[in-house]
Amino acid sequence: MTATTTAAARTLRGLEYWLYRYRRTWRGALVMAVFNPLIFLLAIGVGLGRIVDTTGGLPSGQPYLDFFAPGLLAASAMQTALIDSGGVVRLAAMTGGAYKAAMNSPLRPAEIFVGHLLYVGVLSALNASFFVAVLAVLGITGSPWALAMVPVGVLTGVAFAAPMAAFSIIVPNPENISQIYRFVMLPLYLFSGTFFPVETLPAAVRPLAEFLPLWHAVTLCRSLNEGTASLLGGAGHVAYLVVMAAAGLVGGRIAYRRVLHP
Repeated sequence: MTATTTAAARTLRGLEYWLYRYRRTWRGALVMAVFNPLIFLLAIGVGLGRIVDTTGGLPSGQPYLDFFAPGLLAASAMQTALIDSGGVVRLAAMTGGAYKAAMNSPLRPAEIFVGHLLYVGVLSALNASFFVAVLAVLGITGSPWALAMVPVGVLTGVAFAAPMAAFSIIVPNPENISQIYRFVMLPLYLFSGTFFPVETLPAAVRPLAEFLPLWHAVTLCRSLNEGTASLLGGAGHVAYLVVMAAAGLVGGRIAYRRVLHP
């Protein structure tokens, strides 16, 4: 067995731990990752959407629910990733936490890190699949390309989880993680085109909104659902998220090694 194969096997052992843990916590996780977005979908997409549609509607003339739903899928992937790589990582790195226990096994810091990211990827895939299925039942999916929102949800989750985990494991004060939720996640929700088109923002602010990582995920999901995604535009959105994930992987490997194996 080669060293690479052995490292991959150890990484999968890390994933196995988190999946085993998920067996005991899936009910709470399901509420946060699935039912909360569904409540948003019904309350905002259907409830507020009726008001929007009957009072002038969107500039594009598209029904608000059709506009909102794909963006909510991307935003939910971000939220799940930030939560599962935020406070969860901080607790795992504390004395008596899962990471400290794993360091007494053959697992290395990088393998612990990647194993956790794989877990976030699995959760993102499950949640996105469920969400797409619900959209299909509601008749919101407008193109066969809507199925591609599932891998986009996975990529979005990993792109946000990797840098968040790198930050969470080194931050000295757990309160800083809560600040990320309040001052990073919520503004991304509001100004990335999830609830309203960024084209309605002032011209001076619009380029900033289009630079946000969630905007790329939201725009890509929306274009896939509508069947309007272009090869060049889609590749640009994917490249942005891949670079973000790669930067997080590099930073996470360094941070995990310094904290877990100083």
